[in-house]
Amino acid sequence: MMEERANLMHMMKLSVKVLLQSALSLGRSLDADHAPLQQFFVVMEHCLKHGLKVKKSFIGQNKSFFGPLELVEKLCPEASDIATSVRNLPELKTAVGRGRAWLYLALMQKKLADYLKVLIDNKHLLSEFYEPEALMMEEEGMVIVGLLVGLNVLDANLCLKGEDLDSQVGVIDFSLYLKDVQELDGGKEHERITDVLDQKNYVEELNRHLSCTVGDLQSKIDGLEKTNSKLEEELSAATDRICSLQEEQQQLREQNELIRERSEKSVEITKQDTKVELETYKQTRQGLDEMYSDVWKQLKEEKKVRLELEKELELQIGMKTEMEIAMKLLEKDTHEKQDTLVALRQQLEEVKAINLQMFHKVQSAESCLQQKDEAITSFEEKNNQVMSSMKQMEERLQLSERARRGAEERSHKLQQELGGRTSALQQQLSQLHEQCSSLEKELKSEKEQRQALQRELQQEKDTSSLLRAELQQVEGLKKELRELQDEKAELQKVCDEQEQALQEMGLHLSQSKLKMEDIKEVNKALKGHTWLKDDEATHCKQCEKEFSISRRKHHCRHCGHIFCNTCSSNELALPSYPRPVRVCDSCHTLLLQRCSSTGS
Repeated sequence: MMEERANLMHMMKLSVKVLLQSALSLGRSLDADHAPLQQFFVVMEHCLKHGLKVKKSFIGQNKSFFGPLELVEKLCPEASDIATSVRNLPELKTAVGRGRAWLYLALMQKKLADYLKVLIDNKHLLSEFYEPEALMMEEEGMVIVGLLVGLNVLDANLCLKGEDLDSQVGVIDFSLYLKDVQELDGGKEHERITDVLDQKNYVEELNRHLSCTVGDLQSKIDGLEKTNSKLEEELSAATDRICSLQEEQQQLREQNELIRERSEKSVEITKQDTKVELETYKQTRQGLDEMYSDVWKQLKEEKKVRLELEKELELQIGMKTEMEIAMKLLEKDTHEKQDTLVALRQQLEEVKAINLQMFHKVQSAESCLQQKDEAITSFEEKNNQVMSSMKQMEERLQLSERARRGAEERSHKLQQELGGRTSALQQQLSQLHEQCSSLEKELKSEKEQRQALQRELQQEKDTSSLLRAELQQVEGLKKELRELQDEKAELQKVCDEQEQALQEMGLHLSQSKLKMEDIKEVNKALKGHTWLKDDEATHCKQCEKEFSISRRKHHCRHCGHIFCNTCSSNELALPSYPRPVRVCDSCHTLLLQRCSSTGS
């Protein structure tokens, strides 16, 4: 660790020396592409990384020098701008890149040495990040701070946008520091010249700082002189007031002496009167004692009566308070019931509308059912008619069969006689068979129609059962809706009460703020100045013209005296007033002189 510290110290000295030499040859203004400047940042990074503690996390091991640099923001508030600008850069995604950007910005501000000095002075904080034998924890850290003070001479113009600081590889290029011996011997005179120039620049910078401090002190002296003149004016005004108050005190003393003499005379007269009254009092006291004993007895009796009356009164008052509380509770209940009645009426109207819709649907379904029932009855009537016609046909068939049998019997008997008639009877029989077949076909078709109607009836019954189930669901939803509406009404009441309370609190706060602002403005305006009353002034203080209806009175908001309109037509913004206010001509010129002196 000691060898590493020594090597890093030598490299730091060489890099600072080469950077100053190259900067002096280029005119002390450097860009980001300047090779010695890049090598200086690499060496600086190695110095800051020396002896860093490794922080373990879930992702892995973290070893970055941006952690100790973030402490500068807490120790030195001037470095907060650098830290915020580094965090806000979108190109930087790693802690190493943020640390490099921080070094760039600190060098541009010419405060890199100051910030590192603040860090090294607080080594108890650095012990969290560095090992005890690290370069920043040893004396070499202060030596590096001394070397970095010389870099305040340089003007670095570094652009952070577009540079990939996260992925840069920090490797030291030793070729810049390896020079021939002859060049080193020949450049001793050049080094002396550069040292002289550095001293000259250091002295110029000190002179600039001293001139700034002298200017600040001069402005403070001017302010103190102005305040001194104001205090002298106030002192003179206070002495005048003290004189006037002393005169008033003498007058009050004379008046007190006169009042004392009068009071002594009145005291003597009252003493004589009291003597006479004492004599009369002694005479009347004996009679009063007798009267007192009688009155005392009456008083005791009246006290007893009064106590009884007070007890009755307390009972009545208790009853009255209970009645009032009961009345208030009843009023609250009535209000709540009225609100619930309104909500229930609305819900009833909605339920009525839904019931009407459902009633219309049920009516339409019933009408459809009635139509289908009528169709079924008509089909049944037709079926009955067909059945009656079938029975008639069967009877006819039976009769025809009987007639056929009789005819056959007769045919056997009268085959010879009725040979011609048999053909006619056979034709009639064929016609009857055809009629039977047609009637059977009609019966089949009517049976099929009846089955189709029975199916449609079953479907209608299923739809009616589904509608009833939907009605039950609607009733359940209505109940849930009522409960939700009750909860909503309660929550709405709570919200309204809270909003009213907040509005009242806001009004009280705004009123109190306005009052406080008015009081502050009045106090500021009246500090160090006397506000003259309208009755005290009869003439303008500047032009000494008498006030009249045409020449009105106007107060100067700075000095408090009364002027006419021509002498107080100017307006200026004072610290005790938010807007420009009326100011007299003398105060206007005085304030303008102050503004010009402070601005210069």
